[in-house]
Amino acid sequence: MKDKNTHKLYLNISQNISALTSNFYIKKTKDVIINFFGDKDFGVITKRTNTYSLDLNDSDRFNDSFPTLKAYAVVSKTLFGKGIFEVENQFFNYNREIFNTLENAIMWIEETLKNN
Repeated sequence: MKDKNTHKLYLNISQNISALTSNFYIKKTKDVIINFFGDKDFGVITKRTNTYSLDLNDSDRFNDSFPTLKAYAVVSKTLFGKGIFEVENQFFNYNREIFNTLENAIMWIEETLKNN
């Protein structure tokens, strides 16, 4: 049985970022996640106000670095952003969904973590 407390991590990334999965980003993000969540399951919401993509060359390292990442929600309203999301899905092995609103992303993350 999972802990009743739902753990959430919301990332609002609104600037242009070309290589989100750089060594520096993965190390800093991993440190924050471990310090906050420990070994508990967690979810991420990224609100893509500007268009960017995760660096697909680092997908294996990203996948290996976050084994307790159970839900990754992207909020994007643009057709281009949705296309980037579809390409990224071919490289990342965690549960990912795309939404038009932050509210829907939050509901999905909470439901996914509750049922995991």
